[in-house]
Amino acid sequence: MESLRVPVAVILCCVLSVPAPMGFAENAQALNDRPAAAPSPRPQYRSTQLHGDARILHALDRFTFGPRPGDLETVRTMGLDKWFDQQLHPEALDESDLDARLAQLPAMQWSVQDLIYRYPSNAVIRQAINGRAPIPDNAILHAIYENQIYRIRVREQNKANLQQNANRPSPSPAMTGMSAAPAAEAAMDQNANMAQPAQAAMMPAADDQAPPVDESRIDDILALPPGQRIARLVSIREPDFDAVMKALRPPQRAMLMAGLTPEQKETVGALENPERLVGEELISERLMCDIYSNAQLLEVMTDFWLNHFNVFLHKNEQMPYYLVSYVRDTIRPHALGKFEDLLEAVAHSPAMLIYLDNAESVGPDSIAAERFKQAAWRRPDRKKQDAPGINENYGRELMELHTVGVNGGYTQADVIQAARVLTGWTVDRPRFGGGFVFNPNRHEPGTKKVMGVKIKDGGEKEGVELLHMLATRPATAHFISRELAIRFVSDNPPQSLVDHMARTYLATGGDISAVMTTLFHSPEFWSASDDRAKVKTPIEYVVSAVRASNANVENYLPLANALRTMGMPVFGCVPPNGYSWQSSTWVNTGALVDRMNFALALAANRLPGIRVDWASQTNAAADGSIPSPETEEARLEPLLIPTGVSESTRAAALDEFAKQSAQDPAAVRPVADAGRFNRRPAPNVLERQDQLLAGLLIGSPDFQRR
Repeated sequence: MESLRVPVAVILCCVLSVPAPMGFAENAQALNDRPAAAPSPRPQYRSTQLHGDARILHALDRFTFGPRPGDLETVRTMGLDKWFDQQLHPEALDESDLDARLAQLPAMQWSVQDLIYRYPSNAVIRQAINGRAPIPDNAILHAIYENQIYRIRVREQNKANLQQNANRPSPSPAMTGMSAAPAAEAAMDQNANMAQPAQAAMMPAADDQAPPVDESRIDDILALPPGQRIARLVSIREPDFDAVMKALRPPQRAMLMAGLTPEQKETVGALENPERLVGEELISERLMCDIYSNAQLLEVMTDFWLNHFNVFLHKNEQMPYYLVSYVRDTIRPHALGKFEDLLEAVAHSPAMLIYLDNAESVGPDSIAAERFKQAAWRRPDRKKQDAPGINENYGRELMELHTVGVNGGYTQADVIQAARVLTGWTVDRPRFGGGFVFNPNRHEPGTKKVMGVKIKDGGEKEGVELLHMLATRPATAHFISRELAIRFVSDNPPQSLVDHMARTYLATGGDISAVMTTLFHSPEFWSASDDRAKVKTPIEYVVSAVRASNANVENYLPLANALRTMGMPVFGCVPPNGYSWQSSTWVNTGALVDRMNFALALAANRLPGIRVDWASQTNAAADGSIPSPETEEARLEPLLIPTGVSESTRAAALDEFAKQSAQDPAAVRPVADAGRFNRRPAPNVLERQDQLLAGLLIGSPDFQRR
């Protein structure tokens, strides 16, 4: 079965939108509306708070990316309060499994400067082409640079040829004897075939063109030991290198990577495309931490703040490199600390300064602006729009999205004054991975006034004073508290809870852990009416599915692709307000079909590099007979959805299983080996049955609720 039919997803969508059962107060009102009846014994009091395992599962659903098998038992044994306290102090948790996985991405621990030098962006490569950046002497780095230089030159020549062809006047139909439509079709055909001549034009000489790659050449490379294999790849010149890599079939690709160290694997990726390698590893590391970290609250809060202080991955060619440091050095270390420290770290981050254009902001009365004016007198041909000036983007979002909120009492005049305060906060040589620098020549002199507070002329200290003023305002306390309550409690959190959290924020100087502790101990958080009331965002859904199925992930790109399909690519939100936490954003028929298709692919091990070992979880009867679908559904349900599913969901899953089994008997029947390269044994009957049932459960509305 490749995908679930849309009508089933429509049914599930309707189930998702069913309101939660009435709480105690609603039930009491309904009873009061009934006609009077004979006196009866007083009904036993029913608490509106969650208790027992339901309380533990509620905490696991909200403070983690979803429970893994065994998490319920672990927290039950430890005690919920002690577990939450451990999550607030993640430095004491065992992260050996995650550390071993992170060791497969050694480049993610480099500084931005090292990363952009060793795995250069296309901007650095263009600088090297123009002689403004050195090409390293190291053999491996030299090959990485030379490969990218070749590819960029080919692309630029292709672009130039296409532009030249587009500007060339077309002969009239009267001259050619052709009608207008065939002439247009001929032009389109010519444009479509431009790539090959353009690539040929870039070749230094005919004998440099890549010959067809035969199997013997590939076999020779694959037969080498790992170190010699890398040396051979480094020695292959373009365009031969790309021809060899494109000729590899998936099993041969696996053989090429077999036995390589993590550093050697990164070398292969960098030889192919260093900028792409950095972006893929950045996303892989993010998903790896979300899935495998035992410090789940830290990762959930990191996800929250990355969304709150959103930065778009594709702002420019340097952004993937800066985002590596942004996550590692700016957001995660401060995710459970003081908000003011986090705010100041973000304000000093090159990723944020570049994303919201503050790195380009120049005070109109600054030394830099005065020098420009003087130069303009000597060069009147310079365009007026070339003049530097204030950029208001960061000043506006600092107040609207990061601190006091849109109703926080600021005006457009305050935005301008905040932008003036932050002039000079820029980035040193951003193309080469430079860090934050305060440039006094760009800073606007004089006293400023923001939201009624005077900020005296003081250079960089002005910005620090501005950040402190914003971080300590009551409006910021309420804005941050409400955002946290929406993420962790409900789409419309009780005002009493927000007020309580805000008071804690102000009393502790913006201590995020203290605010989260207030939320954890509040009766509003444990209200039964809010249990399972929130719908998971795509990233919450995908990560929780991998965790619930206890999958082993070696390739994170299928997960990243699934998130892109679901409308939530990692680091892919273009506007600075980030993705919505509201359930209504993510509930529609198309989205639910995408989720169901992902669930079925995950459970059936159809995602490359991701494996769920259902065989170790199956329970065939002692006599070898296959349990019924009902029996297996009852066994899988508590493993995947410890809170249980509704009768309607259970019936829908079993009904769909029966339909798919009738239409595709192979779905629950042994299959033959797929070929000589398929080293994975074919699943048995019970395993294939489990794959389909598990996929239907993971794709169900009950799994998608938090």
